[in-house]
Amino acid sequence: MEQAVPVYILSGFLGSGKTTLLQRMLAAFRAEGKRPAVVMNELGEVNLDGQLVDSQVPTAELLGGCICCSIRGDLSLQLAELVQKEAPDVIIIEATGAANPMDILEGVSETSLYVRLELRELITVVDAAHLYDLYQEQRGKTYRLMQEQIRCASLLILNKTDRVGEEARDKLNELLRKWNAYAPVSEAVQCDVSLENLLYADTAGTELKEAQGSEAHHHHAKSCGHDHGEACGCSDSQEQTRHEHHHSHAHVMAYTHYFAGPVNSVEFEKLLRELPRDVYRAKGILTFNDTSGRFLFQYAYRESDFMKINPQGEVQDVAVFIGEHFDKEEMRQRLSSLETSPVN
Repeated sequence: MEQAVPVYILSGFLGSGKTTLLQRMLAAFRAEGKRPAVVMNELGEVNLDGQLVDSQVPTAELLGGCICCSIRGDLSLQLAELVQKEAPDVIIIEATGAANPMDILEGVSETSLYVRLELRELITVVDAAHLYDLYQEQRGKTYRLMQEQIRCASLLILNKTDRVGEEARDKLNELLRKWNAYAPVSEAVQCDVSLENLLYADTAGTELKEAQGSEAHHHHAKSCGHDHGEACGCSDSQEQTRHEHHHSHAHVMAYTHYFAGPVNSVEFEKLLRELPRDVYRAKGILTFNDTSGRFLFQYAYRESDFMKINPQGEVQDVAVFIGEHFDKEEMRQRLSSLETSPVN
């Protein structure tokens, strides 16, 4: 009988470290001689994280929306196409940070009706500092979304623990156990965890076809903090429930800006420092007029990082900003003005 393709789902809010974990997983699989494939979802119009994935890894892109909403049907098509055309040994789905993991799991389950897939793990990466800040406020849609992502995980990585103290780590571990009493928790910096334990844990390992409509699936839906009939396909009110889940992250918005030319690096870094707190994630590929080469930049929660790269193929200079209800027109004007900044 044809062997089922293992599937790993990577969940976690924006900037938590999912792409870093993805790179570690890809390296581990390839070191074992396996052929991995990736499905990458971005809220913006371009896949910038894809620039960090080896070009030899088959990659499907789902852009301009969230897997669990407008492009959920595309996920099934992309998964089926990857299996049929690339014959991978394993598939990793990196969802946008605004996604509800249960809805993604349902999307993968639908695909398993006609393609043999086996869900191995639903891994949620948690940004320790960000979650602790939200916990202290005890409110907000982002806080509730992170709770959902944690509750639905079969494995949890408490990442960036170097940015919080011991007391905060203890409280965060207590929170994770309260919201998800079953998933093992690994503390990490830059998602540096034991991949052997991560990839081959026995916490999930259930073929999706066995989970559909089964009691085990029903209990899993309950463990995600939903009542009977919510997000588990057990009720005739599924469409209403799905609509509610679509709006669980309706506060998240993205703005993609394409640059007509190089910008000044000092002025661009100044812009990042002055971003409103409503913008909590940004990334892009830029050419600077005061230094050589092209750079991939990452911005998350008031911190930025630049890495010199050689983009694969023809990639226009672009930046994507993700946040809550920020002024897109003001952002466009500020970014456009950078293109006229003089060289220092």
